[in-house]
Amino acid sequence: MIIMKADATKQEIDNVIAEVNKLGLRADVSRGESLTIIGLVGDERKIPFSYLSVLPGVRDAHMIETPYKLISREYSKAFQEPSENRVIHVGNVEIGGETPTYIAGPCAIESRTQLFRIAEEVKKAGAHILRGGIFKPRSSAHSFQGLGAKGDEEAREALTWLRDAGRAFEMPVLTEVRGENQVDLIAEYVDILQVGARNMYDQDLLGVLARKSKPVFYKRHFGASVEEFLSFSEYIAVEGNKDIILCERGELPIGKGKNFTRYTLDLAAIPVIQKETYLPVMADPSHATGRRDLIYPMSCAAMAAGASGLAIEVHYNPAESWVDAAQAITADELKKIIDDCNRIHGLTAGQNKKVKAGK
Repeated sequence: MIIMKADATKQEIDNVIAEVNKLGLRADVSRGESLTIIGLVGDERKIPFSYLSVLPGVRDAHMIETPYKLISREYSKAFQEPSENRVIHVGNVEIGGETPTYIAGPCAIESRTQLFRIAEEVKKAGAHILRGGIFKPRSSAHSFQGLGAKGDEEAREALTWLRDAGRAFEMPVLTEVRGENQVDLIAEYVDILQVGARNMYDQDLLGVLARKSKPVFYKRHFGASVEEFLSFSEYIAVEGNKDIILCERGELPIGKGKNFTRYTLDLAAIPVIQKETYLPVMADPSHATGRRDLIYPMSCAAMAAGASGLAIEVHYNPAESWVDAAQAITADELKKIIDDCNRIHGLTAGQNKKVKAGK
């Protein structure tokens, strides 16, 4: 990154950006209260630090060692307070702010009636953002793939329901994008674009989503290391979109662990990731456990570990849910989780703020 002097002029900053572009690189410009930082995006071999460091207005030029440079705390510390984190604004909702954010809704949208009933219930329970699956990635080709799999007309109708439910109950809406060919359609209707665990590594999809300039809810693959998770998040950031909501959703269980939980929620990953990046980190206890009876304790544990919020699957009659019925909870159960997690957040907020600052 190139750190400009506090008194660098606009002309000097523009000149540095022009020199960066001449090298075949792109400039990511971040402006703090007193400094302007220019992050270099592209082939590291093309970066002549000795030349860039002596350009007019430049205070310093050096390499950030991590592969996830633009989302690293090392990069952000140069232009903001170390204890500060990125707060993502979606409508009237803040993600990564002083209070936890709760995303809730059905795993799969089944009908307009089902969606509106659940939306009303999760709103009353205290949820801030409505989720609902339309294109469902499934392990079996013979499983229900979501209403969107039936065709463009059905997909657009389900997206309209989701948008309308969000407006009716004053909640931003989120759904998963399964492939590049769905991006334009889904982006017309939703406020947050989700990348599921199975698509964490799809860098082409990440680039297309990033360029829509909407927040991206990005889930860690169940076999990915923390470094891989953050490194692939960088594919979104390099397109100029740093409104990235990271989500820990569980790793593959070891040995006979699969007999007891769907995945293993990596609680330690939450504070680890928050030491590495200024982005908000949420947890998904629904997919991590796959068990209704474990959603409450793992939600509380994730909040104690410093999560910025939770994403939870809710149905008014979990047994009737078309997808992942075993992990869906009721709105009453969601309310208890939200109430207790808010109390836990109040007890641990000070300590977790130190963790985020790397102290």
